[in-house]
Amino acid sequence: MAAPSTRFVFSVLGRFWHLLDGLRRALMNLLLLALVVAALVGWLRREPAPLQDKTALVLAIQGPIHEQFAGSVRENAIEQAQGRSIEQTRLRDVLGALDAAAHDPKIARVLLVLDDFAGAGMPTLREVAAAVDRVRAAGKQVVAWGTGYDQRQYYIAAHADEVWLDPMGSVQIQGFGGYRNYYKDALDRLGVAVHVIKVGQYKNFGEAYVANAPSPQTTEEDSQLYGALWASYAQGVEKARRLAPGSLQALLDAVPERLAAAGGDEAKMALDAHLVDALETREQMRATLIERGARDGQSFRQIGFQNYLAHIKPATGGDALAVIVAEGEIVDGQADGGAIGGESTAELVRQARNDEHVKAIVLRVDSPGGSAFGAELVRRELALARKAGKPVVVSMGDVAASGGYWIATAADEVIADADTITGSIGVIAILPTAEKTMAKLGLHTGGYTTSWLVGAYDPRRGLDPRMEQLIQSSIDHTYAEFTARAAEARKTTPQQIDRVGQGRVWTGSQALARHLVDRNGSFADAIQAAARLGGLGASPRLDYFEREPGRLERLIALIGTRVAAELGSSSASGAWPLLALGGSNPALGDIAHQLAWLGDLGRGRKPFEAVAHCLCTAP
Repeated sequence: MAAPSTRFVFSVLGRFWHLLDGLRRALMNLLLLALVVAALVGWLRREPAPLQDKTALVLAIQGPIHEQFAGSVRENAIEQAQGRSIEQTRLRDVLGALDAAAHDPKIARVLLVLDDFAGAGMPTLREVAAAVDRVRAAGKQVVAWGTGYDQRQYYIAAHADEVWLDPMGSVQIQGFGGYRNYYKDALDRLGVAVHVIKVGQYKNFGEAYVANAPSPQTTEEDSQLYGALWASYAQGVEKARRLAPGSLQALLDAVPERLAAAGGDEAKMALDAHLVDALETREQMRATLIERGARDGQSFRQIGFQNYLAHIKPATGGDALAVIVAEGEIVDGQADGGAIGGESTAELVRQARNDEHVKAIVLRVDSPGGSAFGAELVRRELALARKAGKPVVVSMGDVAASGGYWIATAADEVIADADTITGSIGVIAILPTAEKTMAKLGLHTGGYTTSWLVGAYDPRRGLDPRMEQLIQSSIDHTYAEFTARAAEARKTTPQQIDRVGQGRVWTGSQALARHLVDRNGSFADAIQAAARLGGLGASPRLDYFEREPGRLERLIALIGTRVAAELGSSSASGAWPLLALGGSNPALGDIAHQLAWLGDLGRGRKPFEAVAHCLCTAP
């Protein structure tokens, strides 16, 4: 046997060897990790391959067009990293790509493929159409091709030099308007009572729960609103397609006869009506573009919209104009993209105010409203920015109504598109109770309270008349604040605001006639106005203030962008997916959303909440 001292020496040497081996492995792993990170960073930061001459930009818009991506930054980044496209498109990306292509000598033409475009409001459609017009004005050809066009898709396509349609396709133009769901009888049968307390005879946000049909005020408002929007749509299409005024309405009125004359062929009917210029299959479209441009493999030389964005270098450094997006319903606290958080959006305004390089702020509003308190938090921060010497210009998008208009009252200038849905100056509270449902089920409540205010609003019990009076007083006060702020901003009286308020919505052109906005114009007009007020040049650097992603989210987003680019370049055949048949029923979706919203009210933590919201969406 070895002596104890020998065993001790071997034990120490063994432990030292294990320590040395572990240290060697750790160093090797760290070195390998550093090499992998360096290679990954180099891959992510590499410049995109240079474009060749006679390249066609393929603008294939995915999903709806929004001002910003809806959802959290992390969720969207993971979607990209997994190689899946985000089924939504940002307006700024579409406009940026088209404006860059207009002056890019490598881009010979633009191909619009709108099969997967899921729509937007008229102001957004007009922004994209104007960008298409700028491409044409720069001497570049724009061609639209599709397996079919719905009403929104066609508005953009109509602005192309040529509109091509698959021989088995159709152009589906129907007009504006629609039918809402009304729940009074259904809720009565369930024993649910909905108490709507409001100011404004046109404030119809809660009407669906207490009526079985639209009120005369709602019908009057809808007829004027949708009539004006349809007139704008028709005029835009007729001008772009060089059709006689009234041609589009005449076509819709005579669709049965026109289709019969075309032998039931919808594509031929569209061709005969001069809505499209040619009927071409996908293969014929490719062959034509190869002939006009250059061949690249089995298709024409092209670059996808998302890949082309990597070729656009944003301006950096120096003074800037801050752009803050306020899109979606307004809530009190924090919110991800697609909603306006009173606290989170106010924080973005605060950051812009405290940034020494920011000389002016543009707030892009696309919101039907929501929490009056959340709207006020944002308005206060905008007022502080103006007090700090930073001008504020509000640019209204598809919808800027109720709470969306409340926010705009802190601006130096308010610019709305002619077709923006705005106004709806009114306040409402909705309180559902289910005491009759409880009785039907044989359920009862009971207890002791030291004051009638404890449980004054309990969805299981009837609404106490004193509570109803209390809420009405609060709603009246909030409406008075709303009209006072609007009057101060518009340099008029609360009484005059009340006359054009009362919860009524207007188009941007109607709002201008009633002095609710300063002028009609585009997002670009708002940028120029803010640049002028902030002492910036004609082409200011834009700095979008949005919630900053974390380091992991930024890395995932970079990987996702590169993966998407690699996938896009590996499928140069240009075979875009076709529209799938079927889909969800929007009417059923409305029911689910509206009844879920009503349920959320009943589960609210507050006794009640004043809501500056409108029953309005972009058509």
